[in-house]
Amino acid sequence: MPPPLLVLGAIVSTQVGAAAGTTLFEEVGPAGACLLRIAAAALVMAAIVRPRFGRHASETLRVVAAFGVALGVMNLSFYEALDRLPLGIAVTVEFVGPLGVAIVGSRRPLDLLWVVLAGGGIVLLANPGGAETIDGVGLAFALAAGGGWAAYIVLAGRVGGRVPGAEGVALAMAVGTLVPLVPGVAEAGGTLLRPEVLAVGAAAGILSSAIPYTLETEALRRMPRHVFSVLLSIEPAVAALVGFVALGQPLVAREVVAIVLVVAASAGALSHFDAPPET
Repeated sequence: MPPPLLVLGAIVSTQVGAAAGTTLFEEVGPAGACLLRIAAAALVMAAIVRPRFGRHASETLRVVAAFGVALGVMNLSFYEALDRLPLGIAVTVEFVGPLGVAIVGSRRPLDLLWVVLAGGGIVLLANPGGAETIDGVGLAFALAAGGGWAAYIVLAGRVGGRVPGAEGVALAMAVGTLVPLVPGVAEAGGTLLRPEVLAVGAAAGILSSAIPYTLETEALRRMPRHVFSVLLSIEPAVAALVGFVALGQPLVAREVVAIVLVVAASAGALSHFDAPPET
């Protein structure tokens, strides 16, 4: 399969997994759905990679722990945002994370244009003072998810330099499961153990992590990382489409324009930035 199709498949799988997770909100809440999603992904990664904490130095484990916390905060914040915002809008706002990392690490004057475009897109989505403003708490959670994604990107490089292969991600996922553990159990209780809930949670975890990680890893073996990063920038648009098809979440013209602005800003900023894949 051509590498661009691998990236597209990973993006679609991630967003379909997120959409599947939202179907659990009524029964277990966003924190419960997040717990099931990360726990399922962690179990799959553990079975495939078989990571071991004991064979790594304490300094390496501290970096891995920080990586896992960033992953957990990113996912919990994102699911809380999904409980209040359409999928396409939540992903668009969250994308300020990798966009911000790309711009902070650059010295090109042209990047000011991407800041303006992205900022304009976020303001359009928020629609301050308009008749149809988006949920402010949802917007804050989406921005927090973006911050978690930015931290994830920075820490992924440090973990990758210390832990070979996919073991660093597998260890981080185990740590990340602890972030939504208390709110997830408090919110959902014994409902988390119902077979149908576990099945959907497992599907969300596999679709959102195991499959995308495999496809992205294969794509990165066969294409330049800056090209991969640009392809990744279409994720907000794909999320909007999945939200419309799978969840019946239509967007008004203003929101479509806003997403296009953020996608354009992301493509421009990421074109010279080697961003690691989202997990």
